[in-house]
Amino acid sequence: MRKFFITVAAALTLAATGCRKSADIKSDARTPNIIVILADDLGFGDVSFYGSKTISTPNIDSLARGGACFTNGYASSSTSTPSRYALLTGMYPWRDDIHILPGDAPLVISPSQETLPKMMRKAGYTTGAIGKWHLGMGNGNVDWNDTIRPGAREVGFDYSCIIAATNDRVPTVFVRDGSVVGLEKDDPIYVNYDENFEGEPTALTNPEMLRMQWAHGHQNSIVNGISRIGYMKGGTAARWVDEDMADYFAGEVKKFLAENRDRPFFLYYGLHEPHVPRAPHSRFAGTTGLGPRGDAIAEADWCVGELMNELRRLDLLDNTLIIFTSDNGPVLNDGYRDQARELAEAAGHLPAGGLRGGKYSLFDGGTHIPLCIYWKGKIEPVVSDALVCQMDLFASLADLVGGEISDTLDSRAMLPTFLGKDLTGRGELVIENQGKLGLRAGDYAYLPPYTGPATNLTGNELGNLGVYGLFDLAADPAQTRNLAETDTLTLHRIQEIFTRETDGFYRPFVEEVTLK
Repeated sequence: MRKFFITVAAALTLAATGCRKSADIKSDARTPNIIVILADDLGFGDVSFYGSKTISTPNIDSLARGGACFTNGYASSSTSTPSRYALLTGMYPWRDDIHILPGDAPLVISPSQETLPKMMRKAGYTTGAIGKWHLGMGNGNVDWNDTIRPGAREVGFDYSCIIAATNDRVPTVFVRDGSVVGLEKDDPIYVNYDENFEGEPTALTNPEMLRMQWAHGHQNSIVNGISRIGYMKGGTAARWVDEDMADYFAGEVKKFLAENRDRPFFLYYGLHEPHVPRAPHSRFAGTTGLGPRGDAIAEADWCVGELMNELRRLDLLDNTLIIFTSDNGPVLNDGYRDQARELAEAAGHLPAGGLRGGKYSLFDGGTHIPLCIYWKGKIEPVVSDALVCQMDLFASLADLVGGEISDTLDSRAMLPTFLGKDLTGRGELVIENQGKLGLRAGDYAYLPPYTGPATNLTGNELGNLGVYGLFDLAADPAQTRNLAETDTLTLHRIQEIFTRETDGFYRPFVEEVTLK
């Protein structure tokens, strides 16, 4: 019980001091370039440095081995749009009711909002976003044949080359600085998420056109032999080839680095791997023995290696801080029949590293993700157990570059922790899955008694226990032993923290508690 009171005390202290500046922390070099690499659906157990024996990730491992590697790194949410929102805005996504977006959704970050790239730009950085976006574009009813505004530029990026949402959603095109790449005027693009365009093939009407079979929710327009979510017509010359996407974005990254080598830059590099549909380049197909998902992870690792090699070639590595992480936990069967689950089970591969749940889950595997920070010669190699969240990168990087931010953000300034100089992390963190909230406090995970299905179509557990959940993650990382009924004192104290941190959003759950 003493462990809990210590961690609660730490939580209260950090809550009072976490957003203060750390102005005394200065770099002994010029302001470093900063790169955030954000993988998509990569689990804690998908990286060999974190213990995977079935997938080799040597380039990611080199970052983890040479810098600060966090064993308690978290995304704010167990799905993509909310966690990306938290990273770029420094705010909990549930405050603004942020959920997974369709491909034609309007921009969910207000152009008037504080953002990480805006802060970096004001601090003298050139900013770029390359890869997956999934934060919406425009104001609704997007005309894909004209310049799309607002978008990445309006939230702080000087340059962007992105995909609007995910690689399983239409439109399946690249968007550079608000305009579709390669679009021909006589073949305009039309997108609709409610009904198909007359005569356009879908997985239901033309299954013979498919080279990848869908399992659930991906039976709409067919592009490159793969059926997607949503309907699309036109833009034939602009449509991407899935197998070439990694090379395309790697090329964009190299171009950005070369063009900005003589000025400080901030790059947000959103990998699309291993999100579905998993269609890695032929160089990687069949290399892992774990099917397309494993091969896509090998491709993601290659992307990291290409980035590192280019930094060396341009003589930029010594003064570039690199952050590698994932937007949420893993998922195997997320809409296509690519044998990800069968092959993982046969090989004994545990994408979440033995943690319970994964993507879409309030259990720990939903938000507990790989996170490491590398800065050659500035960060000494360390494996840190500090509780940290991607959301805190905003305030922490502001300290590093002398940026200005308001004190209204949820992001906490934890630069010494991220640099591996301090092993103290957050005392508590609110986690979220599609509007439902839980809490990590010290070593404990807390789940309110949500009702609903135990799993969704992916087979991942959602965290709807129907009763209070209290788990000691230090002793029980797989969350097999619910302590809520046997340790009501700890339960009640954590609920007090939960109520405070969520501003009473879920107060009724606290009031229902009867101590024994």
